[in-house]
Amino acid sequence: IQGVTVQAANDGCIIIAEGMSGSEDNFAVQMTERARQIGLKTSTFVNSTGLPADGQQTTVRELAQLALHLWRDYPDFYRYYAQKDFTWNKISQRNRNPLLAMDIGADGLAVGASEAAGFGIVGSLSHNGTRVIAAMSGLASDKERAEEARKLLDWGVRSFEKTEIFARDEVVGEAQVFGGAKSGVTLKAKGPIDIFLPITNRDKLTARIVYDGPVAAPVEEGQPVGALRVWIGDTLSQETPLFAAESIGVGTLPQRALDAVKELVIGWLR
Repeated sequence: IQGVTVQAANDGCIIIAEGMSGSEDNFAVQMTERARQIGLKTSTFVNSTGLPADGQQTTVRELAQLALHLWRDYPDFYRYYAQKDFTWNKISQRNRNPLLAMDIGADGLAVGASEAAGFGIVGSLSHNGTRVIAAMSGLASDKERAEEARKLLDWGVRSFEKTEIFARDEVVGEAQVFGGAKSGVTLKAKGPIDIFLPITNRDKLTARIVYDGPVAAPVEEGQPVGALRVWIGDTLSQETPLFAAESIGVGTLPQRALDAVKELVIGWLR
């Protein structure tokens, strides 16, 4: 994993794929399934390396989403992205991410290039407690890629300020429960919910809880339920996963019958 992360080792990718799934083809199927689970709606994989291949695709937005997921959920592995070089079997190779040598606080993530997509990069840095992730592709050269990524990250740091909208363990809202001992389950995020607002020209901020519901009982505390979507003006700025803040058991027979009637009526009205 360290070699794959630091040096983009294609042979390491293949070894992991074959070791976990028996073949690259099987592993690519699992990669695509995992992509859907974490909210990447269009990314489709046919190999383990990311090298160009028929049927393989992703988007710049989803690469940024993936970067955020890695930083937030896998800190023990994410730290490898900041490693500037790696020696194995007496062979030393450097990390090809140009942002690491710029002394701007960058600690990730990866670069790539292909004839169809041009030069691309997913960069990330931490500045005074602020995490900024930038993704771009279609650049003409590795030099342009490095400079434009630096400019974009610098703009992100200077043009926005972090605002906390929900504190850690604060209840964000409620989701409707079907067939439970309670009609609703309270929801919260894994930590505080922060949003980066433009320092100038702030538009109206709106938020909405979205989930597939009603949620069927029983509900376990910590169970993924939905997400909080936040808009700045007409732009979807952020989506934060929400989890059940409590456990809800299966309701009594009368409670379940009443819920069934409610759903029937709502179904007629839809």
